[in-house]
Amino acid sequence: MEKVAVLGAGSWGTALSIVLADNGHEVRLWSHRENQVVLINETHRNEQYLDVTLPDQIKAYANLNEAISGVNVIVVVVPTKAIREVCKQLNSIVKEKVTIIHAAKGIEPVTLKRVSEMISEEMADYNEEDIVVLSGPSHAEEVALRHPTTVTVSSVNTDNAKIAQSLFISDSFRVYTSPDIIGVELGGALKNIIALGAGISDGLGYGDNAKAALITRGLAEIARLGTKLGANPLSFLGLSGVGDLIVTCTSVHSRNWRAGNLLGKGLKLDDVLNQMGMVVEGVRTVKAAYQFSKQQNVEMPITTGIHQILFEDKAPKDVVDQLMNRTKREEMDDLALLLMERYSQ
Repeated sequence: MEKVAVLGAGSWGTALSIVLADNGHEVRLWSHRENQVVLINETHRNEQYLDVTLPDQIKAYANLNEAISGVNVIVVVVPTKAIREVCKQLNSIVKEKVTIIHAAKGIEPVTLKRVSEMISEEMADYNEEDIVVLSGPSHAEEVALRHPTTVTVSSVNTDNAKIAQSLFISDSFRVYTSPDIIGVELGGALKNIIALGAGISDGLGYGDNAKAALITRGLAEIARLGTKLGANPLSFLGLSGVGDLIVTCTSVHSRNWRAGNLLGKGLKLDDVLNQMGMVVEGVRTVKAAYQFSKQQNVEMPITTGIHQILFEDKAPKDVVDQLMNRTKREEMDDLALLLMERYSQ
């Protein structure tokens, strides 16, 4: 059994800690909030995020140095905006090389870096091939209840991916491996944009037809950008692509769907974020993806529309009308075409 530090005591970090503890590992759950650490250790609960009792193998820490002392694996589950800060701290205190797995889903605005790129930039002894990403359709609330869940782990180094697979796999948490870290990371990040759109659609009172169209065309949009950035288009048909897209666009557990739903009902972004009280990764990802679309000259009408709602104060109903009245075109011009082009050569 391994000693594992899980950095980030939100809902997802807590849920992954439960998976690891159930597998018999010693889990050190780090939070920068002292009161949260005390509560977890005294009550074995983290009620602000998950309404479950935590296994005894989970111990919370507020001191990062103590949390990582002697561990074999570090699982990074902080919001993407905190990745660089936390990794800078790790870089100064990690003495021996360990396996680093991240389960964050986002892209950094301005730099347009994926999370594995951010980690490798901040940690001197780690290249991107040393990092593993864990992603897929996995609501923390259901993982914590041991409901059947399936995810993907990916690394340029297949041995590292297999280490992560063995670490997490269980009767209720099935783990596949993939060599396409670009596709897995981008699928997990970009689907949050479409989930915001799905919530907006529901908030406007539209039905299943609109949401099905949004998910389908959203998948094409994700694949269009992802393939341009070096991903395998097949990855977007897997768990970290269409799987994560479906679950995030259709569930009230999804923060991004809930935020979009409030936007569709007429609330402004600042009010939505204040009401949510949690990080909504899709908001930052919209900024990054919109920048990517301009930089790479990739057509992303859904992303552009949601950017207009979030940052240009455009009414959601007007954006829907704008999308519905785009120039006529054929459907088989996106994901299907990308696959045909890749595999017909």
